[in-house]
Amino acid sequence: MPTTAQTLVASLAGHGVDRVFCVAGESYLPVLDALHDSGIDVVTCRHEGSAAFMAVADAKLTGRAGVCLVSRGPGAANAAVAVHAAAEDGTPLLLLVGGVAEAEIDQEVFQSLDSGRFFGGIAKAAWTLHDPAAAASLAARAFRLAESGTPGPVILTLPEDVLAREDPIGVPSAQAAMGATLPGGASLRLARRLLAQACRPLLLAGGRLSNPEGRELIRKVAERHGLPVVTSNKHQHLLPGQHPSYAGMLHNATQSGQLSAFLESDLVLAVGTRLDSVTTKDHSFPGAGQRLVHVYPDAARIGSWHPVDLGVDASPAAFLAEMATWEPSSIEDGWTARLHQLEADKAVWEPAEAADGVVFGAVMAELGEQTGGDLNLVVDSGTFTSWAYRYVRLGERGRLLGLGSSSMGFGVGAGVAAALRSDGTPTVVVIGDGGFVMNPGELITACARRLPLVVIVANNGSYGTIRLHQELHHPGRIIATDLANPDFARLAEAFGALGLRVDSTEQIRPALAKALGSGGPAVIEVRTSLKHITAYRRI
Repeated sequence: MPTTAQTLVASLAGHGVDRVFCVAGESYLPVLDALHDSGIDVVTCRHEGSAAFMAVADAKLTGRAGVCLVSRGPGAANAAVAVHAAAEDGTPLLLLVGGVAEAEIDQEVFQSLDSGRFFGGIAKAAWTLHDPAAAASLAARAFRLAESGTPGPVILTLPEDVLAREDPIGVPSAQAAMGATLPGGASLRLARRLLAQACRPLLLAGGRLSNPEGRELIRKVAERHGLPVVTSNKHQHLLPGQHPSYAGMLHNATQSGQLSAFLESDLVLAVGTRLDSVTTKDHSFPGAGQRLVHVYPDAARIGSWHPVDLGVDASPAAFLAEMATWEPSSIEDGWTARLHQLEADKAVWEPAEAADGVVFGAVMAELGEQTGGDLNLVVDSGTFTSWAYRYVRLGERGRLLGLGSSSMGFGVGAGVAAALRSDGTPTVVVIGDGGFVMNPGELITACARRLPLVVIVANNGSYGTIRLHQELHHPGRIIATDLANPDFARLAEAFGALGLRVDSTEQIRPALAKALGSGGPAVIEVRTSLKHITAYRRI
């Protein structure tokens, strides 16, 4: 008979898991041993928070639950930042936690942690495996819950003595197939009628369409009906930036003029998005008087903030597939072209210089030029992201990878996860000096695997986002935001990566070309202007 650990690993494989991320721990040694011969790629990480971030990034790339293994107590606590990010971002994550022995549960022993109480407010569920015979069924439940409705994190604690016991049942020969919920006929008829009545409709596409099928359906619907398409936060890649229907991405730095244009729409088709607070600009869009069709596979998310004319609790892809068969819409002349031009105009880089460093827009404009927008663009959190959103117009193979929760420290590990999945498309991480220092250890992981990963560090010597707010609300009273930094290029070399430094605009082009062509990990430190804090604001 297999051990519980062997059943768990076989269950992972049965659910299509081909890669897991971990920091090794003695509390789940039997699982590590079972992974040894499983064929599943085990990525050894340097911090549990970063390992879990990697699993979240992997989930975004594959559309399946990412899997992270951590040890009890400190390991689980370190992973909590990514559990929170997965919950806030609606991303499926399975966190396997090696636990204390069953007899020691609730006994306050070394490194004990009650996962149910600790993760109870952020995870969809936190369970403990007590019975070896339940290993396969509990794993199956965990995957279904993590991936269904609004996806999110599920925690499964594995008492170390249970893992070594024999499982009398093992893994079923076939996993249960789960089908998508199809939109009903009455809903489709009403949606079709609302679209036919609209003069200025707008398709707001969200993350549940972030896969090849979803992206193709967005294009088909946009082209059939002549619809402008705006994407939810961190999903700029859902339609190529050069496509005549692309109207931009809603994010923290969306400008008032562009938002005002979106508010002119008389019908918003929100498909595959939860309508979170960032995407909706603190729930100001869609606004009063705008008709709203909201399609999302979780009824609890529909109508929670925005009254709907039609709510459809069904597969976003299935809904778009139906839309692609309807008669083409008759919409206001120039509506789609006007929204596209607003986005295209702001993406034109006008060269600028600053006395206190490189204006980061020059770097992003050059990155878009050298890659043609066909790159995996991984963004950490910070004011520098506004330059990336504005000046990198993603192409057919382009992919934006970021966290809706804007948690710092995501970038380097997520870049590793993206490079591991890459089909040859360049992977570039854009990260601030504050975020890079949070989890730099995963650069070692990139070096160990010789991944073609480029990390661009925007070094302005500051926690820029907070500095900007200080300047706005407490001018002249700067505290806790100035940073003393290492030499990032030399630090990269110490890790075994190529280290480059950019101190002037003239150095941008050769540095990017060298890094992108290096074939291995490379770090470009850019001494950026603090005065030019965002793509739209100055200090």
